[in-house]
Amino acid sequence: MKLKNKIAIVTGGADGIGKATAIRFAQEGAVVVIWDLNEEKGNETVKLIKDAGGKATFAKVNTAVFAEVEAATKKVVEQFGTLDIIINNAGITRDSTLKKMTPESWQQVIDVNLTGVFNCCKCASEVMVEKGWGRIISASSVVALYGNFGQTNYVATKAGLIGMTKTLARELGRKGVTVNAVAPGFIATEMVKKMPAEVLKSMEDKVPLKRLGQPEEIAAAYLFLASDDANYINGTVLSVDGGMTV
Repeated sequence: MKLKNKIAIVTGGADGIGKATAIRFAQEGAVVVIWDLNEEKGNETVKLIKDAGGKATFAKVNTAVFAEVEAATKKVVEQFGTLDIIINNAGITRDSTLKKMTPESWQQVIDVNLTGVFNCCKCASEVMVEKGWGRIISASSVVALYGNFGQTNYVATKAGLIGMTKTLARELGRKGVTVNAVAPGFIATEMVKKMPAEVLKSMEDKVPLKRLGQPEEIAAAYLFLASDDANYINGTVLSVDGGMTV
């Protein structure tokens, strides 16, 4: 087991890639703490993990609110004694062209996708630095590397995470904490699979492997970066996109 007895927070862990990550981490021996706003799906994921013999718990946390993240982090440490890994996976979209994008939709995405990650990094890193070991891994996106029509706010946050990752890697690496990011391509989450067939086909056609990625394949990338196999990897953005950025 690659994560035996590690305490791992997965934000946005109730569904999609976060759910796949929480399940995989538990299979690898981690105690998984799911932070999400969807209590029903969050608790369903916890039940799936426990029914399979794993260890998990859920907390309703709005990562965009620093006070909530701070309190939730303290609770994790009080309950489990420490914190080893945080996967900054929570994110939202509010897509539209610049002409139609409202200040509100811009700010909502910034608050969750960028400020939320800052909040989690700040609180988690304090625990990790004190113990001299930790893993911080954030979800960027393939669109951060080349842009995407109608996603000014989303792309700005995902590109911002790349800069944040590289800067924190310089600051925290010397203290035993590695900071990396994963940049998923088109992934077949439940939300994506509900798109029209012609849209899904056009997405697949853009990928050299000619298929969408699976949430479990992103979870595997998170697992690699969280494990001892990645001890000397710091400040990296790992593209998991079937070759879209080639």
